[in-house]
This record gives sequence, structure tokens and C-alpha cells, in this order.
Amino acid sequence: MIRQTLRNLPIYVSCLFLAAGAYAAADKPADPIAAAIGSSERPADDRSEDAIRQPAAFLAFVGVKPGWHVADMFSAGGYYTELLSRIVGPEGEVIAYNNPPYASFAAKNIVARYAGNRLSNVRQITTEVDELKLAPGSLDGVIFVKSYHDMYWRPADGTWNRTDPKVMLSKLHAALKDDGVVVVQDHVAKPGGDPAEIVDKLHRIDPALVRRDFEAAGFKFDGESATLKHEADDHTKLVFDPAIQGKTDQFIYRFRKVAR
Repeated sequence: MIRQTLRNLPIYVSCLFLAAGAYAAADKPADPIAAAIGSSERPADDRSEDAIRQPAAFLAFVGVKPGWHVADMFSAGGYYTELLSRIVGPEGEVIAYNNPPYASFAAKNIVARYAGNRLSNVRQITTEVDELKLAPGSLDGVIFVKSYHDMYWRPADGTWNRTDPKVMLSKLHAALKDDGVVVVQDHVAKPGGDPAEIVDKLHRIDPALVRRDFEAAGFKFDGESATLKHEADDHTKLVFDPAIQGKTDQFIYRFRKVAR
């Protein structure tokens, strides 16, 4: 009997390890980013953009977690606002910020996105940059997705009120908690030239300019992601050109507010 038990001991031990692993897998909480992206409640139009946008890599680079308070700057129709809302959960909050031109442009999508209070932890703010008010030390993170270049947009028809990057970044620096992050994703422009002319012509921005802006505002450069790097883009085409739309070379920079 003892000899038989000893012979079967490795089997018993293996079964115990397998059972323990199964229980651990069952108890392990789901990855909140994967759960948000995989939610069946997301609009079909959003899910159709996932392959191009690569939200899992982007949000992991942001580092967003349940309970965070985050701001989606120039959030437009709210593709990322929705994902952030699902990740931060009921203990967190997402500010969906738009200035009036952005809100007007995305009006139909905004109405559909928030109908019936379907994202109850989202607070919409629509106002000009100069009038934006954010509580000091209230945010864990901020994102600009293909929108920071618009801080330099100066269309001749006057449809976009002048926005001052220094004013915006000063407000965000004050609103972030120590160690809070800002992640900027945007279309790459060639170095040099007048930013306003480049933005008006191509809707692109020089990554070096973005870095200078943030560092001048007191942020520390904290890394970059190559997730949306596209070598075939020569940076000369308008981002809405059918030949390059959805395949533009994009930089993703992370900046951090360091405690003084």
C-alpha cells in the first residue's frame, strides 16, 4: 500500500498544482483594458476602428487603471472617452473636453455616445481653452489623440478661435497630481517651418515642437511608443488624403508631472 502510494505521489502532486493553477486563474481579475476593448456594449463603429487605432497598446502606455481620474482633451465623438470610462470604473471619472468647434463637428456622435447616461462616470466640458477650469491636483492622466496639433491651428475663415498651448499646458500641469501623466499621439510633420501653416495645410505637427512645449511647461519627457509608426509615410501629405489616411506615421509621447 505504501509502495503504491509512493508510486502515485507525482500524479497527486501534479493534480494539486493543476487545481491550484485553475483556482488562481479563476480568482485573477480580468485585465481592465482588455475587458473594456472587448465589451459587447461598445458601438460597432468603434470596434471597426480598433485595428487601425491599436487601443490596447496605447492605453497600456498611458498606464490607466481603475479608479483613475482622466481627461480626454478634444475628445470629439469619444472613441477613447468610452474606453477610459470602462477602465476607470465607478470609482473613477473621465472628463470629455471639447471646445465649441470640436463639439459642433462631432455633435451627432456626442449625442449618441452619451444618450441615456450610458457612460455615467463621464463629465462633459465644452468651453474655450481660456475658460477651461480644472480642479488643482485632481487628475491622474490626460490624453491628446490626434488633436494637440489643433492648438496651433489658425484657419483663415475664423472657424477656430485662437488657442494658446502655453495656457492649456499650464492648466493641465496644475490639474495633474504629482507623478500624473500626459500622453500625446499625433501625426508626424517634418521639422521646421511655421507650425500654424503646417497644421493648416497638413494637420501634422513636429514631435520636437511638442516635446519643447511640454518641457517648457514643467513636464518631464517619460518615454515614447512606436505602436503607430509607419515608415511608408513621407510626412508630406494631408492626413485626410486617401493615399495615407489611416496609415500616417504617428508619434506617441508620454510626459510626467514630477513633484518639486
